[in-house]
Amino acid sequence: MSHSSDQMELREDDIRKHYEAAGNMLAGIDHTPRIGKGRDAAPVAGSSSGIPTRRRFRSTTPGLVTRSTARPEGVQLIARIEGLGGEDVLTSPLEATVLNDLRRAISIALAVAENFGEATDLAAMKRDNLQGALGDDRKVAFSELLTAEALVTLSVFANAASFLLAPHATEVTADIGEVEEVLTDNGQLALHGALWELDQELSALTEEEKLVATVMAFCEKLMEKVSLRAQNAGKLDAFHNASWKVEADDLTIAGFTPARAAKGSKLTMSFKKPNEVVGNHIAKYQAMKLAKMVMAYDFERKLNPFAELGGFIFTFMGDGKPGTGKTTLIQMMAGLINDYCQVAGYPFRYQNLSTDNIDSYQGKSGQNAKAFINNVLDPNVIGFGTIDDIDQLAGKRGDRQSSAGQLEITAVLMESFAGANTVVRGNCTFGMFSNYPENVDDALRQRAGARFLVDGPQTRDDYIDILHLLMGKNHDIPTGDHELFAAQEIKKAVAASFEGHGKPHEEGLLRVWDQTETQIGELDTIAKLGTYLKAIQEADERFTGRAIKNITDAVKVRAMDFELPDEWMENPDLFLFKDYNTKLAMISDMRQPITVDMVVQEINRYADSEFRYADKSDEVAIENMVRDFGRNEEAKRRYLKGQM
Repeated sequence: MSHSSDQMELREDDIRKHYEAAGNMLAGIDHTPRIGKGRDAAPVAGSSSGIPTRRRFRSTTPGLVTRSTARPEGVQLIARIEGLGGEDVLTSPLEATVLNDLRRAISIALAVAENFGEATDLAAMKRDNLQGALGDDRKVAFSELLTAEALVTLSVFANAASFLLAPHATEVTADIGEVEEVLTDNGQLALHGALWELDQELSALTEEEKLVATVMAFCEKLMEKVSLRAQNAGKLDAFHNASWKVEADDLTIAGFTPARAAKGSKLTMSFKKPNEVVGNHIAKYQAMKLAKMVMAYDFERKLNPFAELGGFIFTFMGDGKPGTGKTTLIQMMAGLINDYCQVAGYPFRYQNLSTDNIDSYQGKSGQNAKAFINNVLDPNVIGFGTIDDIDQLAGKRGDRQSSAGQLEITAVLMESFAGANTVVRGNCTFGMFSNYPENVDDALRQRAGARFLVDGPQTRDDYIDILHLLMGKNHDIPTGDHELFAAQEIKKAVAASFEGHGKPHEEGLLRVWDQTETQIGELDTIAKLGTYLKAIQEADERFTGRAIKNITDAVKVRAMDFELPDEWMENPDLFLFKDYNTKLAMISDMRQPITVDMVVQEINRYADSEFRYADKSDEVAIENMVRDFGRNEEAKRRYLKGQM
């Protein structure tokens, strides 16, 4: 959903008028924790002896055990942060930066909350409540609006603080526990609770090296917790349906979506040109199309016309034997997007989820996977995320050999790729690659909307081309009777590859095809195609409704079976810099009608891959059982021999 049409400027005067209140909160507040449990915090240097910093105690008096008996605690964030300098009496530049950014984030949050109050009935209700004129019939609505204000205030505070501190982040990371003191009575109390808990986290620091990392980690956790709470809260339409721009910081507050600085990652990988990818015709063609497709993303509307028309590939799986060119395909696609983004001046972010992200610390693997997803999903950049060797990273549920960390990654990927909250804007794509896709969890594998069979060189011409390519130039061996790279001419090769799926390739699927065709004849109507799909499901129960969605998505992609002209990428004014509606119209004009042949080919392509995975998976399981039976027999034989 785009917020641009409702975007309002958050005036600098409206922010700065809250500076004094924000500064006072950082200087010192008293807060009685209700939910959070305080740690044995070191006393803040220079704090009044009358402000206790002890942990809460639990009453043993019958009838009072459920009532909070926590004592008020003094929160002095300025003193806490300045105290990290040790013996140095001067505030360091970093400490000053963090305090300034926190004050600004609080002020922005208060300003947005004030805007929210004026856009709803909350401001008027507050005035009536102060005068004792709020009727009983309005108290429920008043309470709901106060809860909404608290969630808005917390979200904007955490969002703004994280955004403002991002340029000062380093490689240092910080692990913090769950954020607990999320209070929703009103905006003011909500901020007090958040600042109390932030103070608790900072109390564990002894030097400023982890200061920025700790504050940013806290803000991320707070945003996540508040976003979950907001899903079940009412009266938030005025926040969801509008956005605020803070010009001085180039910050956009758009609902509960985290704002991130639009920074791309500098790629140091070895890029490959399309002509350096031999074979893999369909995979190469789809990767080239997808690289251009993602460039159609509109930064104003935060939407891609291809995503709206139904021809965008959000997730895909590339599978094939070892050494067939999966890494080369990644290098080619990342290189193309990187080059296109440099021409257009767009920020590009590439990230790979690797085995380094699996952590023995409980929950950390899931956090790493979530951070990977969020970085690529960032609507302010063009993103490309890869998960190479996904069978080693994401655990198969029910497999005793899968570690807890692998199962955490599986859960995050499943939720992110096709969960209830998944929004496909069309600014990024995720590629999963594996030599052994049969070892990937069935449900996760089915979340791959497209299948790229990476089968490497296949024909005599392919093998001549790849030999010539890899030999380099330090030789004078004649080429012989062969036209170099003619077989790699993409359009001819792709047309032949697609036609090859007019009939299934896998033996199990071919039997289903022959049986269906014998019973109902040529598959030329929706009813007959549906009958074929049902027959496939009867042969493989894993062929579910999600499989049909993936097939229809692939068919829609085929309807977009055109490459955006190279000139459009080389000269951004021709297409990339056009407004959203113009881009949508230009793409719509190039669409082709869907044919029966397209549908049949895509059914067979997808079903072939599922049967291939299932057959391999079953075969591996059978081989393992045979090996186990053999071991048991041999162990039994040796045991009996030893008893004689």
